[in-house]
Amino acid sequence: MFEILVWIGAAISLTGLGGLLWCILRVMRARKQDLDDDALRAVVQSVLPYNLGAMLLSMLGLMLVVVGVMLG
Repeated sequence: MFEILVWIGAAISLTGLGGLLWCILRVMRARKQDLDDDALRAVVQSVLPYNLGAMLLSMLGLMLVVVGVMLG
């Protein structure tokens, strides 16, 4: 019964990991465009909320995995 928590947690964690990879790729693309400092700062500031949200998803997913393993 608690196996489902592990699988749901793993899916949520992988979604968060995908979001983190997207953030990394977005900033790398902006750095390759050779933008000036203000434009690069604007890109990083626009990606920051997505980065924090992806980290939150990863953390919550890992917490679900741990709870599912401990209860199961």
